[in-house]
Amino acid sequence: MKKVSFAEFGGPDVLHLIDADEPHAGPGRIRVAVRAAGVNPFDWRLREGQFRTTRPIELPSGLGLDAAGVVDEVGEGVEGVEVGDRVFGEGTSTYAEFAVLSAWARMPEGLTFEEAAGYPSVMETALRVIGETGVRAGQTLLVSGASGGVGSAVLQIARDRGITVIGTAGAANQDYLRGLGALATTYGAGWVERVRRLGHVDAALDLAGSGVLRELVELTGDPRKVVSIADPSAPEFGVRFSGAAGSVPDALAETVRLLALGRLHIPVEKSYPLAEAAAAHTDSQAGHTRGRRVLTV
Repeated sequence: MKKVSFAEFGGPDVLHLIDADEPHAGPGRIRVAVRAAGVNPFDWRLREGQFRTTRPIELPSGLGLDAAGVVDEVGEGVEGVEVGDRVFGEGTSTYAEFAVLSAWARMPEGLTFEEAAGYPSVMETALRVIGETGVRAGQTLLVSGASGGVGSAVLQIARDRGITVIGTAGAANQDYLRGLGALATTYGAGWVERVRRLGHVDAALDLAGSGVLRELVELTGDPRKVVSIADPSAPEFGVRFSGAAGSVPDALAETVRLLALGRLHIPVEKSYPLAEAAAAHTDSQAGHTRGRRVLTV
């Protein structure tokens, strides 16, 4: 099978499409013929070697956590899913023609493989970090870097829970944030005062790692009300750095629920063939994403 792999840490150019042995579904797992794989910032941070001390991997290594596809192997002990089912979920080395998933759900009717591949990790992350801030219905959550995949999910989950959101993003994404129910403003000079004019902030999320933790603590008045998924210096400010994954099955179940109610939609900004994984990483690292980027097989 074809698989994206890297044999050394570095830039996007270390990614190569290679021939590899097919994986197989062990106990409690399923294998899918991948139709689309989600591209996450975690993927290029792993490729760069940012986690080599905290999450060591053996090289050469595959990439990818999220996938949508058609079940073609069912492992021992797995119930409720059959060969031929269309599913989306999370596994390992999903930038490939076949991948093994450890958590999955049936794809809702009307959802494309490209759309489905964009949900698993971002929904798990969004649900986790909202919970870690402790923000509640009737309160206001500030989201720095709100237009990407996780931000798009956070805004819609918050709206469903009765939480007001103030989102920061580039000028081109202001209407996009407002369309998701957020009070929107741009980042850059004077952004703190622009946020203050929009309302009191009860909690804050840093999704972009753009060096704003000091200001987020200032706006909330308490570092315990700030959570970052993108700035490893967070502990220096007394801020929680959220890295340990929560329940992916629960996140998939909530995804299906919100999709069924018409309360969730994360657009796919761009799809790339598997052979263009390097270009997908380059674009993801450049930021300013509106929604998700995915690889198609």
